[in-house]
Amino acid sequence: MNKLRLFFASRKSWTLPYLIFSVVFVVIPLLLIVVYAFTDEAGNLTLANFSKFFAHPEAVNTFVYSIGIAILTTVGCILLGYPAAWILSRSSSGYSKTLIMLFILPMWVNILVRTLATVALFDFARLPLGEGALIFGMIYNFIPFMIYPIYDTLQKMDKSYIEAAQDLGASSAQVFWKVVLPLSMPGIISGVMMVFMPTISTFAIAELLTMNNIKLFGTTIQENINNSLWNYGAALSLIMLFLIAATSVFNTDGNDNSKRGGEPW
Repeated sequence: MNKLRLFFASRKSWTLPYLIFSVVFVVIPLLLIVVYAFTDEAGNLTLANFSKFFAHPEAVNTFVYSIGIAILTTVGCILLGYPAAWILSRSSSGYSKTLIMLFILPMWVNILVRTLATVALFDFARLPLGEGALIFGMIYNFIPFMIYPIYDTLQKMDKSYIEAAQDLGASSAQVFWKVVLPLSMPGIISGVMMVFMPTISTFAIAELLTMNNIKLFGTTIQENINNSLWNYGAALSLIMLFLIAATSVFNTDGNDNSKRGGEPW
């Protein structure tokens, strides 16, 4: 009894709920995906699920197309989000915090509700639903995830670097390209991760904004799972996880390089 009391009195016991949650909702599902991906319906080890994917050009094309949509969405979020984050970081503290809150507020609304609102907007404007609506909806839904990490990085940036560059005669463009942009790369990389990963796996946005005329890789996984093709669906999920893991490695390397080469001179 005393040992049990000492255990719950220690700070290590506070991590127990998180450990249980991680095991039940993260570790076990991932293990099940791996098991199903490398087995057939009879439970025998096989690589047939992966060979089936590479043998079907439609599935491969959907995968490549989904990567393209994710890249376009990420680039669009960078082009629109970076200027917004830059303006917010240079605004007065109270004003910038209010605007940041306005950017974050839509994130409190369910993503399906926001997507349905986008569908209604296109219908009101008599614009056709399709690839353009899909990219617009993706950028609209995920741009706050790009703005905030860039804004946070710009806010914490040491302004003495900018002042030093200006004292040395650097123009505004040179200050931005040689000082501000390199030092804000950790925020950009974090934003890319937060936009690219959910975009590559989404399916509801594509179904609503294209009237099921455009299929993304997440939709392919969903269809296989719904049709009880658990093994093939798990293999597709594992392929997507490999891609996400690769981008995570890129994110880690990018942050390390930024820390090593973060000094502008």
